[in-house]
Amino acid sequence: MYQLESPIYFYLLAVIPVMITGFLWLQWWKKRAQSKFASPSMLAVLTPEKSTFKEVLKFSFFLLAFLFLTFALVNPKIGSQLETVKREGVDIVFAVDVSKSMLAEDIAPNRIDKSKRLVSETINQLRSDRIGIIAYAAKAIPQLPITTDFGAAKMFLQGLNTNMLSSQGTAIEEAIGLANGYFDDENQTNRVLCIVSDGEDHGTGALAVAEKALELGITIFAIGVGTEKGGPIPIKKRGVVESYKKDDQGEVVITRLQAETLKELANATDGLYVSGEDTQQAVELIIERLQQMDKQEFEAKQFVSYKDQFQWFLSVALFLICLDLFLFRRKTKWIQNLNLFNEGKK
Repeated sequence: MYQLESPIYFYLLAVIPVMITGFLWLQWWKKRAQSKFASPSMLAVLTPEKSTFKEVLKFSFFLLAFLFLTFALVNPKIGSQLETVKREGVDIVFAVDVSKSMLAEDIAPNRIDKSKRLVSETINQLRSDRIGIIAYAAKAIPQLPITTDFGAAKMFLQGLNTNMLSSQGTAIEEAIGLANGYFDDENQTNRVLCIVSDGEDHGTGALAVAEKALELGITIFAIGVGTEKGGPIPIKKRGVVESYKKDDQGEVVITRLQAETLKELANATDGLYVSGEDTQQAVELIIERLQQMDKQEFEAKQFVSYKDQFQWFLSVALFLICLDLFLFRRKTKWIQNLNLFNEGKK
């Protein structure tokens, strides 16, 4: 396991394209300026030891040094000591709807991004609980098994998108069945499946599966994402809306929040339904309900000590800087023999 002490320094990497552009422009400007005074053949005679390859090589060393210095500033840390600790909490599996209807923008910025924010904010409020993540559309696929690593959960969460599953639909019954496999502890009585969806296209067997979940001790929380007024499903290319999804008759499809469907699923397990329109209010209601549930003690392994790794990146950066400083721009014999940039005499 690793940690990044100061990931904000990754923004420095945005300077690299600027430096490359500046270097290429400088080379073009120098070549243009020199052509005003002498032809390329005359320049080769006047400056026989000038090497374009050496300039490119020196600049490459500089870029690599900058890259490693950036990583040194970020300071990655690797876990060095793993301990088993006892915790009390609830097992929570988030089942996130990734069907195409989640692209609708009737709730800002769109339903799928709103869903990820709702889950992320809920995770931020958890303490000693364990969490897992499932993505589902026409079928359900596991994303993250039950874990106490909230950082990893957020990373997997951000990777969810509506292109994960080619077949469309919303097979919530598969998500509920898959979630049951996540709860592998027979003594764990506090099991929560948190469905984040617009409630559309749920199969007719969803309610029966929810009742089965109740028998297995699973409580369903449902977060409704979207509005009853609804909205079209945009088809975008490079972030620009080209058209909207249409049905077989050529009419634009309007997708709407089916709150009643989600309420039925939650009520079937004596669970909770909340609207996801107000993120803060939704998270508060979920956390309040979780706090009312009995906690089960379990053991978890976690890193309690991390070692800095910046020194390795700094050492490489300093080595590259030294190479850049001691590498002359003049041609050396072996470089001249290689003639990588067709700089030989014609």
